[in-house]
Amino acid sequence: MIIPPYLKQGDTIGITCPAGSLSLDTIKPMVEQLTTWGFKVKIGKTVGTSYYKFSAKDDERLSDLQAMLDDQNIKAILFGRGGYGTVRIIDQIDFSSFLKHPKWILGYSDITCFITHLHTQLNVCSIHGHMSGGYQKSDFDEESTQSIFNVLKGDKTTYAIPAHPLTREGDAEGILIGGNLSLIADNIGTKSDIETDGKILFIEDIGEYKYNIDRMLWQLKRAEKLNRLKALLVGGFTQILDNETPFGMSEEEIVWEKVKDYSYPVYFNFPVGHQARNVALKVGLPYKLKNNKLISLTEIEKSLLL
Repeated sequence: MIIPPYLKQGDTIGITCPAGSLSLDTIKPMVEQLTTWGFKVKIGKTVGTSYYKFSAKDDERLSDLQAMLDDQNIKAILFGRGGYGTVRIIDQIDFSSFLKHPKWILGYSDITCFITHLHTQLNVCSIHGHMSGGYQKSDFDEESTQSIFNVLKGDKTTYAIPAHPLTREGDAEGILIGGNLSLIADNIGTKSDIETDGKILFIEDIGEYKYNIDRMLWQLKRAEKLNRLKALLVGGFTQILDNETPFGMSEEEIVWEKVKDYSYPVYFNFPVGHQARNVALKVGLPYKLKNNKLISLTEIEKSLLL
């Protein structure tokens, strides 16, 4: 895996919106936080604009993102928000300059398409975590905010996982991959599809009907994405909907049904997703599960850099 250089004070972080729109006022808290940490911020042309469901037309979003990928003065790109739209431009991006001068990409939700593409096609690590639009002081979680700073600096992280009745505890070690369940399912059979064998997989989602969660998980299971995991981390399933005729199972029970016959650890209530507690995770790098905690393996990571 290609590990981009970690950031130091004075480095520049770019903010762009390759999917949904975001107002300039909405990013102010994140810009203030990044500045407090000692970083410079460059705001892209697609921040503060809108075009129907998107921040801008496809070619404008692509151009803004491409410029930040090519700009060697930008050391990390923090996406403004998810929504929808990354898949419309992902195959048109020229990664040649980015591969010569890799940088950290940080986002989640619809940005899962970008994160899994980097992992599958380019072997480049990225960060799954809060975006500019998701960082609001009215919905503040200190651990999640600090985790962004820690991960950008390359510090070791340890996240405690709350108890849950369906949790199957156990120790595991492996490369961490994952993201939004809808995007993972949508990517199956594409160039951005992820290989899950021997990996620690994490999933989360928002605003889905229970039957659709069930369908997507069956898709993962039938595609043998759940068979040979090292572990499964189930994050937040927020604002979940049900039909007039109830589905009859909770979101956690829907997940458990698909993986109960396997032997690997399964942890629910993992702190990731469309919620205040959404810790930053390095996708494509090694972690271990021990004593109900997820721990980054910085020692192994350092050996990969040699």
